[in-house]
Amino acid sequence: MQVNANIVHAYKSLFIITLIKKIMSQFVDILEEKCPKCGVGKVFATKGNPLLFRMPHMNANCPNCNHKFEKETGYFFGSMYVSYGLTVAEMIAVFLVAHFFIKSYAGMMSLIAGLAVLLSTFNFRLSRMIWIYMLDGKNRTV
Repeated sequence: MQVNANIVHAYKSLFIITLIKKIMSQFVDILEEKCPKCGVGKVFATKGNPLLFRMPHMNANCPNCNHKFEKETGYFFGSMYVSYGLTVAEMIAVFLVAHFFIKSYAGMMSLIAGLAVLLSTFNFRLSRMIWIYMLDGKNRTV
């Protein structure tokens, strides 16, 4: 009986490890902005720069597998909600850390607003990548 319990425990552990590796692999692919189908091609041609007022530019298709990223007009409208959530989470995190160091309301709001502007292109890219991977991963057909 003990042998069977050990085998079941080993299979459960292997399943959990495999699941964690798969999730971490997708997380890394999202951060590296790789194609959701092939995992090789880049989704964004340029990263953008908020200080120079340049927005990121997305490739229409994957340079490696020719997978089309924008399925239809308005496909990325939902990513605005993801971007909003990311921005709110960043602002809350900045507030929780900075309230120990900055006591003035104006200073706190200036810091939060400045970081929101500086992280805008990062949030734009990350929210679109999360949206693509939610709706159009390796085994999904949209």
